[in-house]
Amino acid sequence: MRVLISGASGLVGTEVARQLKEAGHEPLKLVRRAAKAADEVSWNPAKGEIDPEIMESVDAVVNLAGATTGKIPWTAKYKKEIVASRLDSTKTLVTAINRAGNPPRVLISGSASGFYGEGGSSWLSEESPKGEGFLSDLANNWEQEAIKARARVVLVRTTLVMSRKKGALGPLMPLLKLGIGGPIGSGKQFWAWINLVDEAAAIIHLINTPGASGPFNLTAPEPATCEEMIVGLGKALKRPTFFRIPEFLMKLFIGEAAQELLLVSQKMTANKLLASGFRFRYPDLQSSIDWVVAKRK
Repeated sequence: MRVLISGASGLVGTEVARQLKEAGHEPLKLVRRAAKAADEVSWNPAKGEIDPEIMESVDAVVNLAGATTGKIPWTAKYKKEIVASRLDSTKTLVTAINRAGNPPRVLISGSASGFYGEGGSSWLSEESPKGEGFLSDLANNWEQEAIKARARVVLVRTTLVMSRKKGALGPLMPLLKLGIGGPIGSGKQFWAWINLVDEAAAIIHLINTPGASGPFNLTAPEPATCEEMIVGLGKALKRPTFFRIPEFLMKLFIGEAAQELLLVSQKMTANKLLASGFRFRYPDLQSSIDWVVAKRK
């Protein structure tokens, strides 16, 4: 397959490209500059510009572009950038797909667990309703743009991605290694999570599954609370996790992002992904923690 990837330089995009290439496929990377290599395609999503011929020659499009939500604080200006970076990219790709005489057969388009908002201890499936808040509105609007494509559209609702290098654990790991980390808030909130290897493999699986369409939760089948994850990482690193971070401090210093990213509880089910035939390499928290910490040691 030839697979066009936006956000190819990001954490997930890089792993998707690596796995595709390893399997003998041809990943093409969208870049916001002049293309310098045979596997690069130039575009300018802010202006809706992309080579109109590219969609005639690819089998699938993976849309992962978007400014990180992990940049704190969320100023009014940066929130606009978060929204525009996703919607502009998606609109540009969808327009190009719809104008193609021989369009790619599938669009895998990014979304996020933020769609559900606060879920408490209830299981959240793809049929659960939209929640409230900035991230919920963002994910919903992102999805609504993607489904306009004249192709099979899969919406991948991604959550905390456990990685060895960067991503959601990036700011947390140095504190844990110093022995000054700990649960955030009550620690009882559910943090839906998935290993980076499984995240990319699931995206490729959904490209190759003709019956797959609509939203899919990209989350491991074993739920974990914030406390379980942080204590588990601490044990693997042989460091204490006594320094609990109070909720009010998180809200004071991080504001809105603290509630929507760290204090929110989302207990997501992976049943739809499993029913499609996908098998996780790291289905439980301990195996994923061991993978993350092994490289760091």
